[in-house]
Amino acid sequence: MSGTTYGQATETARQYYNSDDADAFYAQVWGGEDIHVGLYESEDDPIRTASRRTVEAMADRIGPLDESSVVLDIGCGYGGAARYLAKRFGCRVIGLNLSEAENRRHREMNAEAGLQDRIEVIDGSFEAIPLDDASVDVVWSQDAILHSGDRVKVLQEVDRVLRCNGRFVMTDPMQSDDCPEGVLDPILSRIHLTDLGSPGFYQSTAESLGWKDLGFQPMTEQLARHYARVLATTEAEGERLKESISPDYLTRMKAGLRHWIDGGKAGHLAWGIFLFQKPVSS
Repeated sequence: MSGTTYGQATETARQYYNSDDADAFYAQVWGGEDIHVGLYESEDDPIRTASRRTVEAMADRIGPLDESSVVLDIGCGYGGAARYLAKRFGCRVIGLNLSEAENRRHREMNAEAGLQDRIEVIDGSFEAIPLDDASVDVVWSQDAILHSGDRVKVLQEVDRVLRCNGRFVMTDPMQSDDCPEGVLDPILSRIHLTDLGSPGFYQSTAESLGWKDLGFQPMTEQLARHYARVLATTEAEGERLKESISPDYLTRMKAGLRHWIDGGKAGHLAWGIFLFQKPVSS
């Protein structure tokens, strides 16, 4: 058990991802290594393949790195992106994540890949990043900031630890900028949040921090497709999954996935890849 005190929303997420059911589900169904929204070329793409495409697409956008570069992955899950970046660029990666259960699995996978000397895994919150000012070249985040109760604070912390000319690449499940009030309540109640970020929120917060917006690639259709693929896999493998995951968890998960699918198809959600740069004058 961590001795760190977290905000209510963050602690709720921590307890959820530390649960045996969630740990087993994300490891077995959601992608195993990259537990984030994937990029699908067809409805039948394996979740693992599509999820890795997202990592590759984000890595392509951040520009060249080398062995002297330091990347911070906030909300790093099981560390699939960290291992990909360390292998591809030879850079040092710091993974910051609030789930001790995920972090244990992350460290084990790093050791199996022989990358424990390039990747450091830290238990903690991105609302109070335990790193020095101007200490990293890139901050990376996939589908994690939604869980924060203070997303402005998260981006302020990103700004603090980024070096001048450093880049911030991220994705997050969001509400659309014109989302009607109340329509996302079924999603929000399940994940114990009062709201989601939006493209406009992240872009305006970045502007207030003095960042340069290097472009947002909207791909909301991938969000709905990903949740549909996870739901289909969960239903198809239901009997096997019940051997390690409680039936009640699977029932609630399937209901939650349907809400995300419906919200995406109705145009009430948004998702895509952001890239920002902290300028020299920031």
